Amino acid sequence: MPTPNPAAMDFLLTRRSRPSKTLTAPAPDRATLETLLTAAARSPDHGKLEPWRFIVLEGAALHRMATEVEKTGQRLGKDIEAIAKAANAFRDSPLCVAVIEVQKPSEKVPPLEQTYSAGAVCLALLNAALASGWGANWLSGWASHDRQFLTDALHLADNESLAAFMHIGTETSAPPDRPRPDLSRITTWLDA
Repeated sequence: MPTPNPAAMDFLLTRRSRPSKTLTAPAPDRATLETLLTAAARSPDHGKLEPWRFIVLEGAALHRMATEVEKTGQRLGKDIEAIAKAANAFRDSPLCVAVIEVQKPSEKVPPLEQTYSAGAVCLALLNAALASGWGANWLSGWASHDRQFLTDALHLADNESLAAFMHIGTETSAPPDRPRPDLSRITTWLDA
């Protein structure tokens, strides 16, 4: 008979990301953030490849990221509102962790499984932050899909891409829950 963890299950059934625009300082300190990152790094990782890494963005680094987003938006011909919204996500953020997918050569673990592992790390970091009482939001955005932005702003190697910008801070307001998937529409039960 399994040993249940009702508190963990209640958290998972009620968890809700916090919009990044509602997050403010203080953000987790270094020791607290290291605990959250440790929890995230316990994600499934076939072959023990660690096909991900973290870049912690704070203070001046967040303002530099906002400037890089503005430059990228102008280069890509984005409208001024889209540029401002994307830049302000960094400028207004108390802390951001860039989760970087790192594709590694492997005969046993195909690239797609490495991508899944990076996604698992993102969800684990989000849930670790929320379970610790912080507000957190997983974002990406148009700039994160631009190779030049990733190279210029984050100095990513050719085998690296962005899995998430995870904004973490103190929530200023709790959002209402949103409609959730209808389980009967997305589940197929097979018994033979």
